[in-house]
Amino acid sequence: MKRSREKAASDLFAALYPRLAGWCRRLVDDDETAHEIASEAFTRLWARWTRVEEPRGFLYVTAANLVRDHWRKLERERRALHRVTSEAAVRPHPDQPDPSVRMLVQSLPERLRVPILLHYYADMPIREVSVLTGRKEGTVKADLHAARELLRVHLRRSLDHTA
Repeated sequence: MKRSREKAASDLFAALYPRLAGWCRRLVDDDETAHEIASEAFTRLWARWTRVEEPRGFLYVTAANLVRDHWRKLERERRALHRVTSEAAVRPHPDQPDPSVRMLVQSLPERLRVPILLHYYADMPIREVSVLTGRKEGTVKADLHAARELLRVHLRRSLDHTA
């Protein structure tokens, strides 16, 4: 029993780790961090192995949450560095938003952010996002539409500030 469990986990790791790590790499723009996040997602899966019905979905949702935590940490560090450096300099736009898509996606509410990450960054079809999030396909489509609209408005506003 234990041997078959280990074999199943090993097979799953071999099949999914490269793609999960690559997906994380696109989101965090750093190889080492991407591998840490993908490895942590697998560690968390292994800890819950007998209770997880959909391992692939569990891995991607867990990795999405870990990526979000990473983005938050980077944002806190960026703000702290900015505070330190701006004390000596005059800032032309005190609250100029960061126009990067990554920061805009991070700012979305979780119910909109997770479907965006799964559908657009992990290339999962709406049907699969529906299963993984426990939402109806129509709800996922509506959430994706709402997220795109919010991103469009925020991006346009950010770009207007930089012009």
